[in-house]
Amino acid sequence: MRVKHALVASLAAASALAAAVPATAAPSAAAPAGNATAARSAHTHCPQLDKNLTWFGDNRHKLQRMIDERGRCSGHGGPRPVAAFDWDNTVVKNDVTDATLAWALKHDKILRPANWRDTSKWLTPAAARALTRACGTSVPVGKPLHTSRNTACTDEIMEIRAESRTMSGKAAFAGEWNHRRTVPSYAWIPQLFAGQRPAALTSYAEQARAEALAAPIGSTQTVGTHKIAGYVRYYDQQKDLIRTLKAAGFDVYIVSASSEPIAQAWSGGVGLDRKHTIGIRSLTRHGKMTTGIRPCGDVKGTGGDAIPFMDGKRCWINQEIFKKKGAEAWRLQDPAHRIALGGGDANTDVTFVNDATGAHLAINRNQGELMCRAYDDADHRWVAQPMFIAPMPAKSGTYPCSTTAYVNTDGTGGPVRRADGTVVPDQHDRAHL
Repeated sequence: MRVKHALVASLAAASALAAAVPATAAPSAAAPAGNATAARSAHTHCPQLDKNLTWFGDNRHKLQRMIDERGRCSGHGGPRPVAAFDWDNTVVKNDVTDATLAWALKHDKILRPANWRDTSKWLTPAAARALTRACGTSVPVGKPLHTSRNTACTDEIMEIRAESRTMSGKAAFAGEWNHRRTVPSYAWIPQLFAGQRPAALTSYAEQARAEALAAPIGSTQTVGTHKIAGYVRYYDQQKDLIRTLKAAGFDVYIVSASSEPIAQAWSGGVGLDRKHTIGIRSLTRHGKMTTGIRPCGDVKGTGGDAIPFMDGKRCWINQEIFKKKGAEAWRLQDPAHRIALGGGDANTDVTFVNDATGAHLAINRNQGELMCRAYDDADHRWVAQPMFIAPMPAKSGTYPCSTTAYVNTDGTGGPVRRADGTVVPDQHDRAHL
């Protein structure tokens, strides 16, 4: 439901680029000549990716080489290298926010706001009217809406979440926002849970998680009249990759455009704690979430102006992991203050995945800007990987890299450019099964 929007050809030049690390994590170049024998011996005992898990082409080998060269087996001491992953459709199949929202609607967990327009500064009058009409006014403000029985109310919420429009087709969000920093329909989900404690939202996500993991692969569920995926699965390959990275000394984070309490309900399944889970952070009052959202860097607005989305993910990584403040958090950092590995599946992830200095793992969901960079492979460090469960077919034609695949700040399309300013040519889809 979310409109979310990859090959390391050689890492022999790893010593030329320092691994991305914060004060707690470090560059790992090739071992000095004096330590070469020891390093080779150490490599025989390095944490290894499971050879029984299937990767596309030689992707497992390329990721293993990066782990060996950047992790503790590199022969270098110092701070730890950092790896960062998106969550939905990167570490798991399907979307945990959708699963949580569906569970909440089926169990009457959305509280009626005094005015629907209070839930988002971008919500249109048409959307507010549609929600008021569908959800009614008989339920007191602050009490649970009867969404389990009120199909019309559930449908309006689901349609606005999925398509940014009402059931009658009118725009649900309007105004100005930076399309590389936020998307109103993503920010709207934690805003819908205003008045509730973060722990309550985590509890909803945990119950949705149990149901989604128990549901058969390929199953669907109906929410209102909307049919969405009924299951979620952790990718075995990604669980193994994260396990191996941690064993090799990497500091591993999740950076998701999901509400942080939702992401935290899932990240423990791959061995990551709450401190290593970054998501949309709701501002609280008296311990309860509000419609305010903590911004990043030098952004002042608290309406969801700078969530972990596209360039916003770079900002949150720089701010929370590398401790960069203000406007500096939005800038591309020097190699010593960048992640070594970035993994994502969509245009929403392209900036931080591209920032990685050791490997860029792109899970192929036919997302234009991400796959243009993956197939162009400008630094020979991209790893293009089909989805591990129910992969998408090859994209017909080519990605319009030279014309419209890049997402401008106003939402219009433009050419994808390399670091030197040259335009990436159109690319054929090559990482598919």
